[in-house]
Amino acid sequence: MTLIKTSVLTAISTIIKIISGFVINKVVAIYVGPSGLAIIGQLQNFMELIVTFSNGAITNGVVKYTAEYQTIEQKKRIFSTSIIISFVCSLLISIFLFGFSEYLSEFILKDVKYSSVFVVFGATIFLFALNTVFMSILNGQKEIKKYVLVNIAGSIFSLFFTSFLIMQLNLMGALYALVVNQSVIFFVTLAFVLKSSWFKFEYFIQGIDKDSLSKLSRYSLMAITSALTVPVSHLMIRNYIGENLGWDNAGYWQGIWYISTMYLMLVTTSLGVYYLPKLSGITDNIELKKEIYSGYKIIMPIVIVMSILIFLLKEYIILVAFSDKFMPMMDLFAWQLIGDVIKIASWLLAYLMLAKAMTKIFIYTEIGFSALFVLLSIYFIDTFGLIGITYAFSLNYFLYLIVMIFIFRKRFL
Repeated sequence: MTLIKTSVLTAISTIIKIISGFVINKVVAIYVGPSGLAIIGQLQNFMELIVTFSNGAITNGVVKYTAEYQTIEQKKRIFSTSIIISFVCSLLISIFLFGFSEYLSEFILKDVKYSSVFVVFGATIFLFALNTVFMSILNGQKEIKKYVLVNIAGSIFSLFFTSFLIMQLNLMGALYALVVNQSVIFFVTLAFVLKSSWFKFEYFIQGIDKDSLSKLSRYSLMAITSALTVPVSHLMIRNYIGENLGWDNAGYWQGIWYISTMYLMLVTTSLGVYYLPKLSGITDNIELKKEIYSGYKIIMPIVIVMSILIFLLKEYIILVAFSDKFMPMMDLFAWQLIGDVIKIASWLLAYLMLAKAMTKIFIYTEIGFSALFVLLSIYFIDTFGLIGITYAFSLNYFLYLIVMIFIFRKRFL
């Protein structure tokens, strides 16, 4: 399947997800306000960390080797090993969440009254892990239609379930919805997987394969690095904003970050679904360069046009997606959107590190630039106020792009 066809299919799913997200965000804005949105952002970042660990951080590895391997004998060793890893890791995570629920509630959400959210998360984390593994297999098998349909089902369910809980329980409802959504969607994913021609139950009970474990562990190191650096850096920055500028300001940053995430999802979803399996299967450098250049010709004009439209319509977007309480976000758009464009330009090259298992380089750059983002954010926030966070974001990704270009030229030209 080509990048364009994949983009069309994933765009349909993503548009539905964006619409769903905007409606949910509107409900959040009305019922919990900017400070509540900041708390939701704290839990989302923590969940990114925990969900990654719950399946041993093997998601990208499962996609790569499912796409790369041609025989079912090779594939089933990956399938079985990934399920066992997920079971063991999610069990350990569950114990951790049960045992430290009150501490985590106080530390992450700033109030012990939310401890039950972590208990519920611990009870459902295994289903999160299984859903992630099965979705990775569908991606690796290039069953894009099924992958898209599961995502659409998830978006629609999330819309109604989350909105209902928020209207009934306010902020607590939003937090419960976050930790339960993907567990329910697992059963939808399972239904599609069971109908796949390549699925047989015995493929998933072959035990641990040492070679597969070794290969997946390379991706574990990369995913764990991302899980530790990106969400933790965001937690640190949001805490810094909340403690120094107030939690409403932290909510404004969460809001602009949410807008970036939503509109860029049209691009990033296609990259994740198409690029990783595609680049993983290419061994010739000339073909690899053509694929990268093709990505730039198709993706970058789309990103630039979307960014310009978002900037021109920023006032209306705030009112539609949030409420007039979020109007102070207006000043954050310009440099955030510039940073978004640079970010995608760098990611088109950064996917090579995942596709070609460039573990050491990936780990060094993730740690380095996440730490730099925190340091730049603190400096620019102290110097310019809340808008400084967008200066830090743009500068950090500009430097990251330069490094990605250097790595690409050195390794693949």
